[in-house]
Amino acid sequence: MKIFTAEQIRHWDRFTISNEPVSSIQLMERASEALAGWISENCKNHKKIVIFCGKGNNGGDGLAVARMLYMKGFDVDVFVRNTKGKFSQEASVNLKRLRDFSGISVREFKEVEQYNFDNRTVIIDALFGTGLSRPLEGENKELINLLNNKNAIKISIDIPSGLSVDEIFQEDPVIFKADYTLSFQCWKKTFLHPETGKYAGKVIIFNINLHPEYLETETTEYFIIDEKIIDGIFKMRQDFSHKGTYGKVTIAGGSYGKIGAAVLATRSALKTGAGLTFTLAPECGYEILQTSCPEAMFTKSGNEYIENFEPENSMIYGVGPGLGTHEKTEKGLLNFLKEYHDPLVLDADALNMISNDHKNLKLIPERSVITPHPKEFERLFGSTENSFDRLELARKKAVELNILIVLKDHHTQIVTPDGNVFYNITGNSGLAKGGSGDILTGVLASLMAQGYSEENACILGVWLHGRAADLAAEKHSKESMLPTDVINAFGNVFEELNRRVAVKL
Repeated sequence: MKIFTAEQIRHWDRFTISNEPVSSIQLMERASEALAGWISENCKNHKKIVIFCGKGNNGGDGLAVARMLYMKGFDVDVFVRNTKGKFSQEASVNLKRLRDFSGISVREFKEVEQYNFDNRTVIIDALFGTGLSRPLEGENKELINLLNNKNAIKISIDIPSGLSVDEIFQEDPVIFKADYTLSFQCWKKTFLHPETGKYAGKVIIFNINLHPEYLETETTEYFIIDEKIIDGIFKMRQDFSHKGTYGKVTIAGGSYGKIGAAVLATRSALKTGAGLTFTLAPECGYEILQTSCPEAMFTKSGNEYIENFEPENSMIYGVGPGLGTHEKTEKGLLNFLKEYHDPLVLDADALNMISNDHKNLKLIPERSVITPHPKEFERLFGSTENSFDRLELARKKAVELNILIVLKDHHTQIVTPDGNVFYNITGNSGLAKGGSGDILTGVLASLMAQGYSEENACILGVWLHGRAADLAAEKHSKESMLPTDVINAFGNVFEELNRRVAVKL
C-alpha cells in the first residue's frame, strides 16, 4: 500500500471527482456512511455521541456522520464554533441537512464547559482534517485540552486534530488523543512514528473507492507492507527440492553468558526454512547449542568469545547476536569484513564494534542488511532530533553505502538503497524484550539463503516476525509472551501464507 502526502491525498479526491460520475458531496456521503457503520457497530453500548465539527470538509464528514448515527438510534449532539459562521460548501450542505432533524442539537464551542459528559459518551473529533499546517493555537488549543481530559471514548475522523499528515511539529503541540482514528484509503506517515502515532490510537483504514488509476500511477517513496505485497513475495516450498535448494546460513554469535542470543537466532533460522544452518560460537556454548538446536551444526571459534570468522562462499552470515565486544572479537570481525564481499546481516554487537570507527562503515559489503535499534543507529550515524529525522538520515546512508537498513521500532522501517521506505504494521509491544532482535537476525539470514533478494527478505522477514509476535500475544499476552513463543508461532504464519497463496495459483 502506498503512503501519500496530504497534497497527494487532495489530488486523489479531485482525480476521483473528475474521473467518476461522483460529486464532492457524494464522495463525502460515501465516506461518512463507512464511518457511521463502523461507529454504530463498535459503540453499541455508548448511545450518547458528541461530535465536534470544524468548518472545513473534515467538519462536513462529522456533520454527515451525526445525521446518520441519529438515524441509527443514537443520541447525538453537535458542537461547532459559530452556527452562523462560514463553512465549506460540503459542510454547509450537511449542516443544512442536519437542521431537518429536530432531535439533534447544534451547539457552539463556548457551551462545552456546561455539557454533561458521562462515562457512556463517545467524543468524535471532526475539527481539522489533513490540511493542518501549523500547531493549534488559542481557542482551538483550549478546546482540545478540555476534550483530552474527559473520561470518554475518543474517535478522530481521518486524522486527530492538531496532527500533521506528513511531519512532526517541533514545538510541544496540543493534539487530540484518540482511542481510534478512522481514516480513509491509505495510512498517513504520522500514524507510523512514535512521537505522533501515539495520538492516533488504533487506526482503521476505510476503502472509500477513490479512483484506482491514481493509486496505480502516482509515485511515492513510502509504503505500508500489506498482504498484497507479502503474497507477491512469498515463494511456496517446492515438492522436488532438497536441503541444498534452500541455502546455507551461519549464525555468528554468542559469548560467555550470552549464548542464549545465538540459540534464538539459530532456532529462528531453522524454523524459517534454511536448508543448512551452522552456528559459529565459542567453545563455552557448545553443549548449550548442540542440546537446544540439534538440527544446526556447531563451528568453534575461541573459548569464551569468538576470535576468528572464516569466510565461506555460498554462505549467508547473520553476525552479532550475543557476540560481545572483546578486542579480539572486534579484530576478527573487521578482518572478516575486509575479506568477505557478499551481502550479509549485521546486528547488535557487530554494529557496536563497527561504530567504534566510522571508517568501518565502508567495510560493510554492498546490499548487506543492518538492523539497528535507535541507540545502535545513533552510534553508527549520529544523533537526530526525532524519528522522522532519523528515517531521513537512514535513507541518506542507505543510498550512500548501498545497503538496506532495518530501523527497529514499533512500526519498523525498511530503508532500501534506492531510498524507498517500507513500514511494517505487524507486531506489538510484546516484542519489547531482549532476544526479539536476535530472532529477526536469524529470519533475515534464512530468507536470504533461500534465494530471496535482500529487499524482499527484509520485507517478508520483518512482516513474518511481527505476525508471529501477534499470534504469540493472542496466546500468551503481550506481557508474558517470550521470544521463544514467537519462534514457535512461525509455523502457524507459514500455514496462513501457504493457504492464502495457494488459493491464488
